[in-house]
Amino acid sequence: MPGSGLWRTKGVEQSIADTDEPETKLKKDLNAWDLTVFGVAVVIGAGIFTLAARTSGDIAGPGVTISFVLAAITCGLAALCYAEFASTVPVAGSAYTFSYATFGEFIAWILGWDLILEFALAAAVVGKGWSSYLANVLEIAGLKAPTTVSIAGLDFDWGAVLVVLVLTALLALGTKLSSRVSLVITAIKVAVVLLVILVGFFYINTANYTPFIPPAAEAGGAVAHAGSGLDQSLFSLIFGGASSTYGLYGVFAAASIVFFAFIGFDIVATTAEETRNPQRDVPRGILGSLAVVTVLYIAVSLVVTGMRPYTALATKPGPDGKPVRSTLASAFSDVGVTWAASIIAIGALAGLTTVVMVLLLGQSRVLFAMSRDGLVPQGLAKTGKHGTPVRATLFVGIVVAIAAGFFDAGRLEEMVNVGTLFAFALVSAGVLVLRKTRPDLKRGFRTPWVPFVPIVAIIACLWLMLNLTALTWVRFGVWMLAGVVLYFAYGQRKSVLARRERESVSG
Repeated sequence: MPGSGLWRTKGVEQSIADTDEPETKLKKDLNAWDLTVFGVAVVIGAGIFTLAARTSGDIAGPGVTISFVLAAITCGLAALCYAEFASTVPVAGSAYTFSYATFGEFIAWILGWDLILEFALAAAVVGKGWSSYLANVLEIAGLKAPTTVSIAGLDFDWGAVLVVLVLTALLALGTKLSSRVSLVITAIKVAVVLLVILVGFFYINTANYTPFIPPAAEAGGAVAHAGSGLDQSLFSLIFGGASSTYGLYGVFAAASIVFFAFIGFDIVATTAEETRNPQRDVPRGILGSLAVVTVLYIAVSLVVTGMRPYTALATKPGPDGKPVRSTLASAFSDVGVTWAASIIAIGALAGLTTVVMVLLLGQSRVLFAMSRDGLVPQGLAKTGKHGTPVRATLFVGIVVAIAAGFFDAGRLEEMVNVGTLFAFALVSAGVLVLRKTRPDLKRGFRTPWVPFVPIVAIIACLWLMLNLTALTWVRFGVWMLAGVVLYFAYGQRKSVLARRERESVSG
């Protein structure tokens, strides 16, 4: 039975019934192939083109390959739980919707607020990365056109704003069209990644793999990412580690950082309501895309750390005093393969395009689901003639464009990571809860070895969260506190479920 107040739950049957409301009905256009493309499209991006090189240099050394494996295992465990939920509750909203059916409205709101942190912030961060690669590509073409300009004393990143607004318009025109565009661009970037692996293999010096896990140090380079105090991982801070740069602490800390590279496969679950056969196709899309990118990530991390000593990949101060971070392109330039560096820059531009697009897609679907439930203004749930939530899409696009245009990316990756891991842990716990409370539900996919897999998934997520910096935890706490205030100020009073309960009592 549904609870009341903060813990009232929205039944699975009611969630599915709400998808048939004419004004908020999404068009079912997608199949398993579309979902796999979306998954690969969003995951192959920043991780391959930026994180592997600089995380090796600054935090883990060649051991960053182990970090990718640890992150992939955590994602794989969570993916099995997502697949069961998405096949059982094929409704837009992903972890938000799943939590509404298991933990109740308050936790669902918290998770929805958390997903805003994941998707919107990640879209802004990747949008800024896209802008920097645009400048590189323009330079290759002989055009010296900086993508960041100063307006009234503020740095304005017009490149990031451009990509966000163009992709927002594309998403508003239809999810199937977005999938076709994504397929073309994804094929380009996968080809570039395969080229990187093939060419880079011939430049590997096995001596660069020694030591595979460098001894712990105070700093990994001129600008270390995880040093001491609040800037070291919470785990090393609690258990007395001097720092989380290199050594085992560094490998664990790097796993929590490169986890950013895997973010996005869960967006496949947000498209369940737009899938023709969600019980079959959503699990295939989630697990298929994760398998493809895991193999590619491990191969690229082995290539880049074999091409260059990890010390040469560390972040260094540039001529203007600003940190210069290593990338896949710079690693190839350093060994004299400049033509490959140019192709990588073009591939990265294509790659990050689809990442931004699918992140915007995921955020708009979560906001759409929350709006349909009344926890945010219901007007955002209106769908247009193409069967897409146009208002929610445009709102998300504008907010992300402002964030990408005016705010510094800095260490926002860690904020995205802690939010995502929190969502993964709750979804994994939700599988256990729904198995107990609703064993009668038809499940198109069943997570194997329950309760072992969900419990291990929860532990793995919490483990990676502990290896994020203490400062990230402080920022995350402030963000979640703001979400609690908003829920009590607006969501609790405007909830559609609460209104139905009041009408039932009065009737």
